[in-house]
Amino acid sequence: MKPKPSILAPKSDEPTVLIPIEQHIQQRAYELYEQRGRTDGHAWDDWLQAECEIKSPQANAAAA
Repeated sequence: MKPKPSILAPKSDEPTVLIPIEQHIQQRAYELYEQRGRTDGHAWDDWLQAECEIKSPQANAAAA
């Protein structure tokens, strides 16, 4: 059975071009994935949670 592709990891033949905030979101989403024990099926949940965390006013204030 072929594993499902992850939205967090690009295909090896595709160039990765991300703006800095997307890189931060991607990194945080992957951390959330690892914290859950690398269980599949939650990629969008992880991405949206990471996006909220990074784009929140509290996160922006802490980074300043």
